[in-house]
Amino acid sequence: MRFVAALLAALSLHGFLPTPADAHEIRPAYLAMLETAPDRFDVVWKVPALGEMRLGLYAHLPAACADETEHKRSIQDGAYLERWTVTCEGGLNGSQIEITGLKSTMTDALVRIEYGNGSTEVVRLLPDVPFFAVAGAQTTSEVARTYFLLGVDHILSGLDHLLFVLALILLIRDRWMLVKTVTAFTIAHSITLAGASLGYFSLPQKPVEATIALSIAFVASELIKMKPGENRLSATYPWVVAFAFGLLHGFGFAGALKEIGLPQSDVPLSLLTFNLGVETGQLIFVAAALMLIRIAGVIVAIPATLARMAAAYMIGTAALLWLVPRIASLTS
Repeated sequence: MRFVAALLAALSLHGFLPTPADAHEIRPAYLAMLETAPDRFDVVWKVPALGEMRLGLYAHLPAACADETEHKRSIQDGAYLERWTVTCEGGLNGSQIEITGLKSTMTDALVRIEYGNGSTEVVRLLPDVPFFAVAGAQTTSEVARTYFLLGVDHILSGLDHLLFVLALILLIRDRWMLVKTVTAFTIAHSITLAGASLGYFSLPQKPVEATIALSIAFVASELIKMKPGENRLSATYPWVVAFAFGLLHGFGFAGALKEIGLPQSDVPLSLLTFNLGVETGQLIFVAAALMLIRIAGVIVAIPATLARMAAAYMIGTAALLWLVPRIASLTS
């Protein structure tokens, strides 16, 4: 606990804490191909965008694929969309699909192919390996593994979600209470992730993201106001706060899952494994944070109160750096 301020300062100096440009986790590109007739595919190519500017990522289909329709391009909800239809003589099996530009970005790409016989193939392409050979079908475990890893990556690259969890860790002294609080946060965002992804309820994404930033600022302010012997709601019943804000964070996770492409044909599998990935990534972060705080507290003799206060101000500043542009985007 004593070293947490110095730890956060080091992260800031090395560029790990957010700037206004880091308003959210890096979202992957998404290529979907739906076989509507033998060897004929409707194609959707989605690339993260900021206003009219898009990432320089480009989908390269096999040479045997010829365009049947013109490409329809648009910018929608923070993404560049391109739609067209191709005919791939001889099918896709054994051919190569590549996403160029990944090596110069910090994102990845998800490719999903749905064949006429109902089978699917889902592949995640990374900057180091931006291409793959089409296999024609995948096992259920292979599809599950892809969405699980997407969930892990989503939470570990989602600095806003992680800072909220870190603020909770710093706020709660009792480890059993911390377990209950993290569990409440998990249950809450699992409820809204599932409900929003399945279409039972929804909230506009921009207000959700603004409120997520506000939730971080709230917990940071509670850290600053906390005094020995004072019974504040956030310190006495932190699981209530975590559950309430967890519901909002779940809408944020659902928005990300929709953006990367939630396949309607295997919703239960992709939703379950994505959520399990999110929970696994969250547990990894909590364990790592607790370990680093314990080790650092032994190495550097900084008073715990001072360290906690410095961390609170740094977390709160990061939250405001997100909050202001997110509120501004509500009118755009």
